[in-house]
Amino acid sequence: MNQENLDTNWKTKLLLIGAASGALLGIGTAYLLARSAENNQGGPPEISTKDLLSTGIAIIGVIRGIASLGDGSK
Repeated sequence: MNQENLDTNWKTKLLLIGAASGALLGIGTAYLLARSAENNQGGPPEISTKDLLSTGIAIIGVIRGIASLGDGSK
């Protein structure tokens, strides 16, 4: 196996692990949201624009933190 195949191989594994992890976290989060809304309201959750924006900003912060792990700086 040459160096180019090794480079592609670890990148592919990393992308697949990231995609699977993201899917599992997304499903788990959706399940918890649905369960909480059903227990409290008996129906679909009412999510405000403010809640969506604050959650989106928090998610962007987490993504930036994860992306900075690959920088190599401490």
